[in-house]
Amino acid sequence: MPKPPYRNDVFGRVMGWSGRHGRLMDALRVAPLAVFCLFMAVPYGENGPFDNGNLYVGVSGYLGLCAVLIVPLLWRRDRPLTVFTILSLACFGQWLAKIDPMPANIAVLVALYSVAFRCGFPWAIASGLVAELGVFMVIVRWQTPTFSIFFSGSILVVTVWLTGLYARTRSRYLESLEERAERAERERDQQARMAAAAERTRIARELHDVVAHNVSVMVVQADGAGYAIDSDPDQAREAVHTISKTGREALAEMRRLVGVLREEGSDGTDYTPQPGLAQLEELVRGAGVPARLRVGGPPGELPEGQQLAVYRIVQEALTNALKHGGPGVRALVELRYAGRELVVRVTDDGRGAAAPRSPDGHGLVGMRERVGMYGGEVAAGPRSGGGFEVLARLPVPDTRAA
Repeated sequence: MPKPPYRNDVFGRVMGWSGRHGRLMDALRVAPLAVFCLFMAVPYGENGPFDNGNLYVGVSGYLGLCAVLIVPLLWRRDRPLTVFTILSLACFGQWLAKIDPMPANIAVLVALYSVAFRCGFPWAIASGLVAELGVFMVIVRWQTPTFSIFFSGSILVVTVWLTGLYARTRSRYLESLEERAERAERERDQQARMAAAAERTRIARELHDVVAHNVSVMVVQADGAGYAIDSDPDQAREAVHTISKTGREALAEMRRLVGVLREEGSDGTDYTPQPGLAQLEELVRGAGVPARLRVGGPPGELPEGQQLAVYRIVQEALTNALKHGGPGVRALVELRYAGRELVVRVTDDGRGAAAPRSPDGHGLVGMRERVGMYGGEVAAGPRSGGGFEVLARLPVPDTRAA
């Protein structure tokens, strides 16, 4: 069973330390039983089943059987079924040898708890039945079989068994809460990054509109000045003055908008320039899901706008994997330069067709719009072997012909 992440407080650090040192913690837990058995060595050696008139032989036999029953408990965390099987066989051999029950036989109940806690429900049922059979065999051998005696012994076994099942259910519930909290935090951070990216895109579009408008005015005025420079110098001079004024206004507006893009916003959002292929590795590392980036083929040179389109496609695909892939999803981002074409493929091993779809999602529409601007195509959908795939193809411009 995977160990859940622990909180970053005193209790969490203690639990984290105990999780990293499981063998030591198991030894500390069985230490009281070992000490008690050691304390009872002399009485059992003198009057126990190993008594043959020699105290040394009696104590040695008693301690040997105790070691067989207690030492395997050190591995109950890693191999609970194996430990329970060993202890059950040891107790069966003890029953065949007609050796009376000892305090060390409690180790079987500890192993039963470990199986119920760490193994699947069928194994827990099987181990509980074996333990009940052991109670019945002990009663038949050393007691007068009555319903009340068998019921009393069964109560102890069932209590230990149910405690292990409850601890398993509780542990899984806490794991699910931790996982949901972490996933919600990753999605919140991802949404914040997407909002920042949308704001940068809005500012970039505003900058484009300002520059396009002012440059258009300057072109018209320059054309007019060219026609009037000989026939009407005053009109040409006015046109040149308008060009100068419009240019200064455009530069001032560009400085303002570019300054917003470069400086940190009042809410702590970093308005950096638009990302491209160079930032893909950082995007993959911080996607919130385990993801890898693979690049194949000789790289071609892409315009900044086309690099931004590739970046946004990968970002949207990883966001969908995080939101809809389910727990434990992993993703692979592949960029392959095939001649005059760039193939972008993002796959995950999540729930695929079984994943719930958001009715107001526009991710695929945005991908198609971005790719369509550059004459490419994109497809997205569940994979036949499970998971989801986003496949985009963009033409690579021939910069040598420019």
